[in-house]
Amino acid sequence: MHLAIVLHPANPMASQTAGELLSLAAKMQLQVHAATNITDAVPTVAGFRNLQLYKSEREAMDHAEIIVAIGGDGTILRTAHIAREAKCPILGINSGKLGFLANIQRQDLEQALQEVIAGRFKLDRRSFLEAEFSNGDVHFALNEFVFSRKGTVSMVTLTAEYDGALINRYWADGIIVSSPTGSTAYNLSTGGPIVMPQTNVMVLTPISPHTLTTRPLVLPSHKKLTIKVEPTDQEVLFSGDGNNYELPGKSPKVHIRQSDHYIELIGLSEQSYFETLRNKLMWGADVRELIK
Repeated sequence: MHLAIVLHPANPMASQTAGELLSLAAKMQLQVHAATNITDAVPTVAGFRNLQLYKSEREAMDHAEIIVAIGGDGTILRTAHIAREAKCPILGINSGKLGFLANIQRQDLEQALQEVIAGRFKLDRRSFLEAEFSNGDVHFALNEFVFSRKGTVSMVTLTAEYDGALINRYWADGIIVSSPTGSTAYNLSTGGPIVMPQTNVMVLTPISPHTLTTRPLVLPSHKKLTIKVEPTDQEVLFSGDGNNYELPGKSPKVHIRQSDHYIELIGLSEQSYFETLRNKLMWGADVRELIK
């Protein structure tokens, strides 16, 4: 079996875990592919004959059957964008804080590899959202797109339409448009709902709206959600999964819908989404029981 490694370059725990993975791969006779920058994080890589180095992580993925992403959820997001067209499953090993997407702990690495080799795993497909600008540029996000105020303390006014019908004009700090995957990220922290993966919807969540009656809205994701910057003289920052993009033209308009692109996350057979919610987010926990 051929593995590609992607890791958080500035995380000492990720570097240590990558070294452990290389040792396990040598013992299990697995071929490993990685970008040359892995040598900065794991100085001992020269001693592994089963490791092949490439100029980029994307090139390494082209030679792999499984991508092993070592870090936190940010590393998973970065890996997902690189692997978007590679169609190669991702095994996320958590060496960060929350690890909601990278939900396999580093102490379970050997067991996880054994399960993968034996084929005892399931694939969890996660679709991207795509945002099309008025100039034809298309950007992708696995978690969310965000419209927010830029360089000002003033709120912004944004108009939302769905399939050509007006939804609302929002006066707020901004708007989040999240996928089911991103529903447990920024969307959740601003009061949006949790949406189970594989649900073909997107969530429109205002950020600190100046009306008590403006609530998050769940929409089918196969039709276009259009966000307009009106009036057009506002300074609005647009980002996808934390990457900033310049809105085009004098009258910015962005069309958002579910993309045909997706990734597949590897989950061990005994794991469930609801178990992850309970363990990682303390979902459903009774505070009265915790303080006994």
